[in-house]
Amino acid sequence: MPLTKIAFAPGIDKQDTEYGAAGRWTDADFVRFRYGLPEKIGGWIYLITDTLIGVARDMHAWTDLDGVRYTAIGTDRKLYVYTEGVLYDITPIRRTSGTLTNPFATVNNSATVTVTDAGHGAEVGDFVTFTDGSANNVVNNLEMNAEFQITTVTNANTYTVTYTNSSGTSTLADATGNGGGSVTATYQIGVGTAVSQYGYGWGTYQWGKEAWGTARSSSNVTIEGRNWSFDNFGEDLLATVNNGKTFRWDTSAGPGTPAAVVSSAPTVSRFNLVSMPDRHTFLFGTETTIGSGTTQDSLFLRFSSQESFSDWTPSSSNTAGSFRIQDGSKIVTAVRSRNAVLVWTDTSLNALQFVGAPFTFNLTQIGANCGAVSLHSAVDVNGTAFWMSQNSFYKFDGAISKMPCSVQDYVFEDFSITNQPETYAAVNSEFNEVTWFYTSNDATQIDRFVTYNYLEDCWATGSLARTTWQDYGVYQKPYATDYSSTAIGTNPAALGVTAGSSSLYQQETGTDNVNAGISAFIESGDFDIADGQPFLHIGKGIPNFKNLTGSVDMKLTFKSYPSSSTSTSATRTVTSTTDKFDLRGRGRQANIRIESDAAGDNWRYGTLRLDVQPDGGR
Repeated sequence: MPLTKIAFAPGIDKQDTEYGAAGRWTDADFVRFRYGLPEKIGGWIYLITDTLIGVARDMHAWTDLDGVRYTAIGTDRKLYVYTEGVLYDITPIRRTSGTLTNPFATVNNSATVTVTDAGHGAEVGDFVTFTDGSANNVVNNLEMNAEFQITTVTNANTYTVTYTNSSGTSTLADATGNGGGSVTATYQIGVGTAVSQYGYGWGTYQWGKEAWGTARSSSNVTIEGRNWSFDNFGEDLLATVNNGKTFRWDTSAGPGTPAAVVSSAPTVSRFNLVSMPDRHTFLFGTETTIGSGTTQDSLFLRFSSQESFSDWTPSSSNTAGSFRIQDGSKIVTAVRSRNAVLVWTDTSLNALQFVGAPFTFNLTQIGANCGAVSLHSAVDVNGTAFWMSQNSFYKFDGAISKMPCSVQDYVFEDFSITNQPETYAAVNSEFNEVTWFYTSNDATQIDRFVTYNYLEDCWATGSLARTTWQDYGVYQKPYATDYSSTAIGTNPAALGVTAGSSSLYQQETGTDNVNAGISAFIESGDFDIADGQPFLHIGKGIPNFKNLTGSVDMKLTFKSYPSSSTSTSATRTVTSTTDKFDLRGRGRQANIRIESDAAGDNWRYGTLRLDVQPDGGR
């Protein structure tokens, strides 16, 4: 018989059976599709060696009027700006104390330092920086002019911090006393939670589920983790902490200056966005009465007067205004698109269009039962919006359509309901991809991704975990972050910091995970070796790869029937010099698995031809 060519359509198919997916790929990790062929994804390197305190939840890059590039990164505990190779802590300040006289108290052989500051308003986990104290703040040269994370709160007037030196010492021998001299305490805004979680207690589940008068052990109420939304107003940054205040970071003040609250803006909002080209600042899920946090309405939105981020009260002399969306229980996200700002609730899609005086904007509902799952779950690519809903993927290009998805059941049947608010959509323009990083049911942090190639209309899945992503544009390569729940952030060098840190990467760089190999693979469905033929003997394989560096292992598994519980397999290592490999395979069906894991490995698979001969059925 002539050589049989084995070819596969691009994309991963997890909706069909192994045999029903003949001619398709059924599983992969760290693989993308380009020009119709599967290839190992690009590697990544550390952008900086420092790690961020907390889990990063949003990233935004822009350039100021002098051409200086900035990237804002918000975590559950900090707000950072990265510029030209240096990371700065610009977390807003909540309170600065008056002069505190000898506020520190220590006990021998304990790392705990008790701080007295009447009406401090701090909570466990908040950050405070002490300055102006004497060099010998307590005893034995214990230097307290530093930043600390608060360990416990005793009462409204006292709290404790944990003193550790550079070697991690946790006890302070012969350190008993009170002191500090004349100290100033500067408190950053309160920290949030690292992940979303169910809220338990009274009234958090359905009527009649458990005994009357008892707190519910289950819940359908989700307490959202700390999140951020960023946009730039000119060369300055606007940052809104979800269900909190809006801040401005002025680039002209320098990267060492904290962001400052926009004092005239609503005090509680879900997120912000600046419209273009008219430049109105929007706050979504905000207050119906400015300055009254108790009036927050999750379906209410406000826009400031044109060319302003501080003029929010509507009047006859400005263009400020407001709307309330009717369909849904909360506004989830919004993006700028062609001629409109698209606004999603948890159930609907709406469009805000600038129409000028006297109404400024027109609000129109354009879809129902198509809500978004998270603040960062929707993106716009060249005027087409893509987003992830509770059980489907959608796009809007003038009309809403549910996207056919060959991995839909795989994704949504193992999609954590609790952690949906952390889902992050990323655009990788170089490869025509939209990727959603999401949390599976058995995880508490993002641990999976699903990618749609919008040019080639195919899907891929895998285990790369990224909590934020910034497409190339301001920078030549995409930037991204991941999270470790056990590592301690190194920037800033605060004392007593608890675990949980994010690393900042430059993506699509090289072939490796920093300096280690990436375990990439792709596996096909079962295919008929020669359709309509009886048992076949496979004696030789002729592989075809493009850009093969290092080596890959090709594993062929042979079956007699689609449902056979027994099979035989052969694995062969292929390099750029491999012309063919010998086999002793026998069966009707086969599948292929291609994998690599060594540093420096890189490949794009083309085709495989098999030398097959009729064989007996014994």
